[in-house]
Amino acid sequence: RFSLLLLNLEEYYFEQHTANHIINKGCRDERKFRGSLKICSKSVIFEPDDNIQPIMKIPLRDCVSIKAAEDNETNNPFTRDTSGGISVVCNQVFLIKERNIIAPYKTVRGRTEHLFQLDVAGKLGDVVQTLHQLYRASCLDKMGDQAAMITAILQSRLARTAFDKNRFQSISETLHMECKAEMVTPLVTNPGHVCVTDANLYFQPLNGYPKPVVQITLQNVRRIYKRRHGLMPLGLEVFCTENDLCSDIYLKFYNYQDRDELYFLIATYIENHITEHTAESYMLQWQRGHISNYQYLLHLNNLADRSCNDLSQYPVFPWIIADYSSSVLDLTKPETFRDLSKPIGALNKERLDRLLTRYQEMPEPKFMYGSHYSSPGYVLFYLVRVAPEYMLCLQNGKFDHADRMFNSLAETWKNCLDGATDFKELIPEFYENDSSFLVNSLKLDLGKRQGGKMVEDVELPPWASGSPDDFLQKSQEALESPYVSEHLHEWIDIIFGYKQKGSEAVAAHNVFHPLTYEGGVDLNSIMDPNEKVALLTQILEFGQTPKQLFTTPHPRRIVPKLKSLSRTSSHSVSITESPVSPNEESFEDLTEESITLAWNNIAKLKLDERYKVHKEAITGIAVTCNGSSVFTTSQDSTLKMFSKESKTIQRSVSFSNMALSSCLILPGDTTVISSSWDNHIYFYSIAFGRRQDILMGHDDAVSKICWRDGRLYSASWDSTVKVWHCVPGETLSNKKHHFELLTELEHDVSVNTIDLNAANTILASGTKEGTISVWDVTTATNLMSKHEFFFGCFLLFAFACFFFFFTDSRHLLSTGEDCCFKVIDVQTGMLISSVTAGEPQRCFKWDGNTILSGSQSGELLVWDLVGGKVIERIKGHTGAVMSMWMNEQCNSVITGGEDKQIMFWKLQY
Repeated sequence: RFSLLLLNLEEYYFEQHTANHIINKGCRDERKFRGSLKICSKSVIFEPDDNIQPIMKIPLRDCVSIKAAEDNETNNPFTRDTSGGISVVCNQVFLIKERNIIAPYKTVRGRTEHLFQLDVAGKLGDVVQTLHQLYRASCLDKMGDQAAMITAILQSRLARTAFDKNRFQSISETLHMECKAEMVTPLVTNPGHVCVTDANLYFQPLNGYPKPVVQITLQNVRRIYKRRHGLMPLGLEVFCTENDLCSDIYLKFYNYQDRDELYFLIATYIENHITEHTAESYMLQWQRGHISNYQYLLHLNNLADRSCNDLSQYPVFPWIIADYSSSVLDLTKPETFRDLSKPIGALNKERLDRLLTRYQEMPEPKFMYGSHYSSPGYVLFYLVRVAPEYMLCLQNGKFDHADRMFNSLAETWKNCLDGATDFKELIPEFYENDSSFLVNSLKLDLGKRQGGKMVEDVELPPWASGSPDDFLQKSQEALESPYVSEHLHEWIDIIFGYKQKGSEAVAAHNVFHPLTYEGGVDLNSIMDPNEKVALLTQILEFGQTPKQLFTTPHPRRIVPKLKSLSRTSSHSVSITESPVSPNEESFEDLTEESITLAWNNIAKLKLDERYKVHKEAITGIAVTCNGSSVFTTSQDSTLKMFSKESKTIQRSVSFSNMALSSCLILPGDTTVISSSWDNHIYFYSIAFGRRQDILMGHDDAVSKICWRDGRLYSASWDSTVKVWHCVPGETLSNKKHHFELLTELEHDVSVNTIDLNAANTILASGTKEGTISVWDVTTATNLMSKHEFFFGCFLLFAFACFFFFFTDSRHLLSTGEDCCFKVIDVQTGMLISSVTAGEPQRCFKWDGNTILSGSQSGELLVWDLVGGKVIERIKGHTGAVMSMWMNEQCNSVITGGEDKQIMFWKLQY
């Protein structure tokens, strides 16, 4: 029945002794109860073996005397009592769990004496001495002095002990590190020794509670996070699962050097087994629909130092539903949902106006809200029915007033909208599958409300049909609904993003007390221990703002048909599908499925044929619609046409003595366009086998060309990208093409590559210095330039950038001589993902999740972009892979290499 929750906040449990509690010793009604005497830093606790009897807690500050019990027959050596009695006289005792019922503590006031008879009499002196030390600490006037003395006693005990190496799982284990630390669980910490070997992580509690040793096999570790604990960078949390909310162990160290060393040891061990995910990598998964809204919020909370083991930094989830009165929950109506672009405090305009008036009149430092949206009290407000002992621990043995309990969803939501000091958000449990926190299954006596009604189960909204499970299911459906998927990024901006701090927070009416923010106070700079303890207590009870994860606007989710949402969601969510009857599929669906199947099997790409077609490296590949003819350009200055049917070169054309850099085929398969290092762009008629036209459009080499909807886009080393309107000449006459320059996009240095989105509205350009620029080609304005993504020059080859089109053109993947793949969100400019390749990748194709790239060494590499790792290496060219073409079905690939060869690849399912 004993748990650390019976201790006060910031109290330690040191040791326990088997003993008898003797009542009315020497009297006719003397009674003796066998049990365990617990010595704690601020109290003495006796736990009887008989569950009917209450646990007794004696605060040391309420003690009058603590001494070895006097024997009434000390002069008679034959009857001397040597059983080790300790007499404790006190003014107050708390009785807990009488008849093993969880209930508010009973307080017995008045002077009473309690005699504890230890089984091992030889320990009497040490126990009494320890109690005298702790009693002196509890009698100090100032909390800081009390904490300092208790800390000194604790450190002395830890210094006199060490990890018991006999607890190792194997005698062959090699010790890497041992240090002192505390295991953190909600509201309490337990001091002991941490030990790391080449196979296991161990924690041995100083008091042997709840078990002698906690052991975690390093091979099972999947995630590890550094944590802030008590505003200090001293925490470390270890997970052996990928998606669970709760960790396997949370440790708090006494200095950050020990924490960082242990992190390094574990991270080094697991780095070859798992991939470390960043907020940006999870964002990419979420945007693509690979993880649900729930999973994404869970990961963001983890990355922002939110932990189930720390109630002052418990994971925070949003209120989603705003309708708690209808009989049917309609998830197609926007008014069903809460406005996710605003914090709770700004949802009610009248209340917000009052808060802003106070804010404007307030001296610095200003804040809009006097309470936080997440705090230990709020967490336990929701969880009191399943975690009553935590509430009793937090509130000194009492439940909250019955009318302030979590009685009704509708009442709680209304109070969050209208209450003067209530701005709380929700917790993950509202979107999980365990509804026990809504039901008083423990039959707790939580009090009687003003109307005389007892506090029992939480009152649910009418649309939940009286079923807590139904309520959770509908809450999950709401969280994963199209409306929330389209607006969740707005809430993320407020809680984890750029609207959390600074001027954006002020504009969003999202300003809390300065002490709640990371870095709001430097505890190390406060020399007065009493001030430090008071400040820390205030902050921990008030709540803390999550670590800021994003400093730019968070991209919105890509929601085409929402089919992908239910694919990997941890919940059973009803998703609106596209309007196709159950027995029929559209051609587009079948094509999409075939493309998905191809990319899922892209690692099975096999070499079909290879041919040497040029005298120098191949720079471009274009294929006719029917796939019969393959056109290639090369640094040998020739354009060649290869017939797949006859497997021979049917045409070879040289436009100048300078290298050709790229080629493309115009719609209709009548004309091939080639760009050249001689500053020109050449038009070649396939039907007539002759050069049809020349566009002398640049002052330096033309590096890349694109064609979309009658417009030609050309990039050049003359630092420009030009957009041309082309009117084709009459094929049967000698009339030339007519070229009209529409736009010229200026750059600072040579442009190596360009690409456009599907709508032909946005163009991305990449320069030799590694700058990516994103242009609105309809207005010729620069939407974004990113200089920090690349390092080095890209002189003789395109550094390859490409848009991924998934309903809207959000993501740009690029690579360069820095050997990295990087994904940018085009609308926000945010770097979403970065993967190191190890060598330059000269060309690639991707579907948004998987990359097929051609490497400098000649291999084809298949990448899991989300996981950040190579899935497959396929041997190919003997030199660098210079260019790549893929058909629409994504099951056929052609590559051109530095080895002058073209290679034909096919999928073999």
